[in-house]
Amino acid sequence: MIDYSKISDIFCLVDEFCKDFDQTTSPFLLGKPSKRPATMSKSEVISICLLFHLSGFRCFKHFYLFYLQKHMQSEFPNTVSYNRFVELSQSVLMPMTIFLKTCCLGRCTGISFVDSTPIRVCNNKRIKRNKVFKGIAEVGKSTMGWFYGFKLHIVINDKGEILNFAITQANVDDREPLKNESFLKAVFGKLFADKGYISEHLVKILFVSDIHLVTSIRNNMKNSLMTMNDKIMLRKRSVIETVNDELKNICQIEHSRHRSFANFISNIIAGLIAYSFFPKKPAINYQTKQSSQIFAF
Repeated sequence: MIDYSKISDIFCLVDEFCKDFDQTTSPFLLGKPSKRPATMSKSEVISICLLFHLSGFRCFKHFYLFYLQKHMQSEFPNTVSYNRFVELSQSVLMPMTIFLKTCCLGRCTGISFVDSTPIRVCNNKRIKRNKVFKGIAEVGKSTMGWFYGFKLHIVINDKGEILNFAITQANVDDREPLKNESFLKAVFGKLFADKGYISEHLVKILFVSDIHLVTSIRNNMKNSLMTMNDKIMLRKRSVIETVNDELKNICQIEHSRHRSFANFISNIIAGLIAYSFFPKKPAINYQTKQSSQIFAF
């Protein structure tokens, strides 16, 4: 169940951000503001979206109707109907994304991991009948087979904190986001990836940006020299697989019940924010020991 002390902490952080966001964007809004006061504030809507991903419920409708409106009336007394809340959750997509980018991302430590994970929007048998993502989602292939949907690309540090993310269509190559300067803007040092990121041209591009891309080699490639430290860190690359697993199975960023593309994006953004509030994240124990011993070759 949800820890009530965590509810107040999350709401206070979100509320402070929403006040700054409204104060900054109010001079640039078009038209006149509504005279009728809103039933629920932006901070309440965002907080409820985050609490769903932290609650362990798999269905948001069940969480909202049978848990939040019955057992959390003291925390959220002015709840609206479920259909109205779905509309409000789409309207807070912009502040929620900015909150994720500015307040919830970690800092690079010089050791980073990058990977992509498929986000399926429906079963492969229902691809032709899917109307919500028609013309938006694409068919792609991962190590688990063919799927219909999108890809979530994330970069994490050795502490399990997300440094940046990108959402692409399923048929986009995993190496494409790395060619974008903004995706790896806060990353430096060594970047560990799987065999799908092997590219001599990409290594040269990232080397100019002070990033050393380290990948394992394929079976048909010539062997290359690699330090023992890099070999060990490549074995620790499973930490990002664990992060992807928690995002899907705990934060519920992947399901097939979406009724609009805006709902799909807001669900992923809320899941990434909720992951940043996890008290314990997948991490690796990495310690360097300096020695005055002379190496002999």
